[in-house]
Amino acid sequence: MATWKNLDTLASYSKLNGLKDHVNIAEAMSGEQGAERVKKYSVPMAAGLAYNYAAKEVDETVLDALSKLADEAELIEKFQELYNGAVINTGEKRMVLHHLARTQLGEPVVVDGVDKREFYVAQQKKAADFANKVHAGEITNEAGEKFTTVVQIGIGGSDLGPRALYIALENWAKANNTFKMEAKFISNVDPDDAAAVLASVDLAHSLFIVVSKSGTTLETLTNEAFVKDALTKAGLNPSRHMLAVTSETSPLAKSDEYLTAIFMDDYIGGRYSSVSGVGGAILSLAFGPEVFADILDGAAEEDKLATNKNILENPDMLDALIGVYERNVQGYPSTAVLPYSQALSRFPAHLQQCDMESNGKSVNRFGEPVDYVTGPVIFGEPGTNGQHSFYQLLHQGTNIVPLQFIGFKKSQLGVDVDIENSTSQQKLCANVAAQIVAFACGKEDENLNKNFKGGRPSSIIVGEELTPKSLGALLAHFENKIMFQGFVWNLNSFDQEGVQLGKVLAKRVLAHDTDGALKVYSDLLDI
Repeated sequence: MATWKNLDTLASYSKLNGLKDHVNIAEAMSGEQGAERVKKYSVPMAAGLAYNYAAKEVDETVLDALSKLADEAELIEKFQELYNGAVINTGEKRMVLHHLARTQLGEPVVVDGVDKREFYVAQQKKAADFANKVHAGEITNEAGEKFTTVVQIGIGGSDLGPRALYIALENWAKANNTFKMEAKFISNVDPDDAAAVLASVDLAHSLFIVVSKSGTTLETLTNEAFVKDALTKAGLNPSRHMLAVTSETSPLAKSDEYLTAIFMDDYIGGRYSSVSGVGGAILSLAFGPEVFADILDGAAEEDKLATNKNILENPDMLDALIGVYERNVQGYPSTAVLPYSQALSRFPAHLQQCDMESNGKSVNRFGEPVDYVTGPVIFGEPGTNGQHSFYQLLHQGTNIVPLQFIGFKKSQLGVDVDIENSTSQQKLCANVAAQIVAFACGKEDENLNKNFKGGRPSSIIVGEELTPKSLGALLAHFENKIMFQGFVWNLNSFDQEGVQLGKVLAKRVLAHDTDGALKVYSDLLDI
């Protein structure tokens, strides 16, 4: 079994700490040596993607130190324990099995006589069969008419991941004739969210997916009641328009108020659940089960790369270790995720939850305080929009923010125009290439207001086109990166106690059981 130790007790970390500011990236990325770095510092990913880290503050010396850290921290051994069913989630005493939803990396994982890989595949098939029947007109509304829209009701991981993946593939599906149904999402308990979505759809031809593992999530049940009220007022039977994605022990599981129930379990956390029924039901309805299967295939291919002990052949672990170097040695407090693809407009928001909810911890997996910094603040926006927003701070601000670019050679729709001897896609790609070099190398100017110091590290994941398989690979890459970083920091990356206190206090407010500042704020908001 692997040994779990705090980062600051590892000998390899002490040596890594001696390499602060070891590489001057402005110099390293200049001239011919910069060109050679771009060619050399690249690792193949799944589905035709590549992770290029030429503009990161690393060289052979730093990479060797990171490799020794990976070995001493037993990262691959810990990953093996995870996918073979060890109780990695120490806070909730649970296994962590989202990888098993896309492939079998190790031994069969059996719980109470149930093979969990078979369970996940069975639920994927159940979602696929339901979607196919809806598309074929075998499952219809009360008037025998086909459903044209599907709306997901869920919050957190039941919203952010599936929404990001839907938006990422909406145009691709239209261009490839796999677009089946429009999808929308209701997440916020703010009544304007539900009201606006309901006003934008034809209720009679809409399906609603209620996603709640426990069947007790306050925001989700409130929005479900909101939707049921709207359906009833429209003279429709809610039970003919709703299905559930929930656990087998949830009150939603056996209810006759739903057309069907797709099951999940306790071993796939919300922020990792896009590859379970949480994402499978809505994406299969929107694009067809084959597209969802391709997402899983891309993720599975990337997961297999993550089992490689050689960090120079394991893009997920390499990205994670460079992130640890930036956070714990270089002292950078945040990371920006910058996809140069409008289709990935909500991907940074999904990664924000996935990363910050996983590694935003100040105690280790044994509940003991740690004496080093852990997860960074994650934010981002698609390029080139972000260039006209926060890039000013990224280029000339007092904090250095590591950057993770994502770019594709081709657009999804293939509709473009040539203006001034270049297409829009070429202009998009030109901007991302220019930004990497501008951030790294900067530009000297006697006018300090126009001076760019450079030295801003970045990486880029490059692909031919954003497709279901490359999207799956991208998703798995970042999930695995987060996992490996949690291992290095000796965290439990799979619970989220930090979200609980606010919920408890909110219930007190609604029950009018308040005093002190909480009562005054409640009165201020007229609750």
